Amino acid sequence: MDVIVGQVTALAEGASEATRKSILNALRDLSYKLESPDDTINRLWSGQVTIAVVRVGINLKIFEHLASSGKPLTMKELATLTNADQTLLARILRTLAGYGVIKENGINEFARTNISDTLSRPGDIAAIKHYFDICGPSYQELPAWLEKRGYKNPTDPNDTPYHSAFNTTQNLFEYMIEDGAAIENFNVYMTARRQNQKTWVHEYPMKDDIDLTNPNISPHGVLFVDVGGGVGHQAAEFRAAYPDLQGRVINQDIPTSIAQAETLPSAGIEHIVYDFNMPQPVKGAKYYYLRMVLHDWPDGKCITILQNQIGAMAEDSIILVDDMVVPNHGVPWQVAQFDIAMMAAGSAMERTEAQWDGLYEAVGLRVLRRVVYTPGVCEAVTALVRK
Repeated sequence: MDVIVGQVTALAEGASEATRKSILNALRDLSYKLESPDDTINRLWSGQVTIAVVRVGINLKIFEHLASSGKPLTMKELATLTNADQTLLARILRTLAGYGVIKENGINEFARTNISDTLSRPGDIAAIKHYFDICGPSYQELPAWLEKRGYKNPTDPNDTPYHSAFNTTQNLFEYMIEDGAAIENFNVYMTARRQNQKTWVHEYPMKDDIDLTNPNISPHGVLFVDVGGGVGHQAAEFRAAYPDLQGRVINQDIPTSIAQAETLPSAGIEHIVYDFNMPQPVKGAKYYYLRMVLHDWPDGKCITILQNQIGAMAEDSIILVDDMVVPNHGVPWQVAQFDIAMMAAGSAMERTEAQWDGLYEAVGLRVLRRVVYTPGVCEAVTALVRK
């Protein structure tokens, strides 16, 4: 067995990201084939327990303490650091160790792992908080919610499992904004997620749209508008990739996100408050860029958002939609998982190429090009022009 593990480990070392994911998927499929019925049931219900005890571990800063200690920590040391009852702490720690989140070195001694190191990082802590605190209740509500509505595909953004779970009439973003801490946490998560991912900016053929040696855009013109851009990470990526291109680079979002953005380094980026449900106030930009905006909304809302950008376009303006494009078969589980998340939160969806193109057709846009830049999770940037 050790030989087999060593061979697989050696194969994964230095492999491309696509190969690494293929190895993970193959190992997962093998594990499933070896399961007994009891193994299957235990695996499925353990998912709820795993994220719950991880959430407790985050609250107690267990993963941060293990990461910063430089050595394994005893139960007594962790009890002192967390101010938790030792009996309770023992139950949490042994569960985390059982799931491989931390390592149990011996009796009452625990050490860090690559997983616990991940869970000690601010962006990944924010991810778990968002998925457990905000998404979790919506997933719990989903089966009963669908049954009550006769298993119809949800299309009303004001009637979702999230609304039932939280007993609110606010949409998810309104709820998080009113909460304050939730939207700040979401922005931390989104910023970290985008920093850890391959981005479109080095894959998209900008030279096909603009003469990069003589862009013919005045310093007072608008080059790039990141619509719903959070704290401006994508705008910053664009500016860094093309520092010599003339023109303004603008990040737009709701007031809380813009306030957060203005506390961060953002040389060459303007931050402007804007609600994409309203007409776009910045006219004649070369690019209007929307990353993972439209997947948050059903078609009717997406049509409104796109129309608001179309009204501001100049003759040579381009809308860039950066979002997942779901394949017709063999959908990666990560993509399917996001689709269910969008359904539960906003009656939204991850769309196939045909669904995207139907949406663009409905508002009078034509696909100029589509560039897939992260095949493993089907992320693509689509350039759109008016017909």
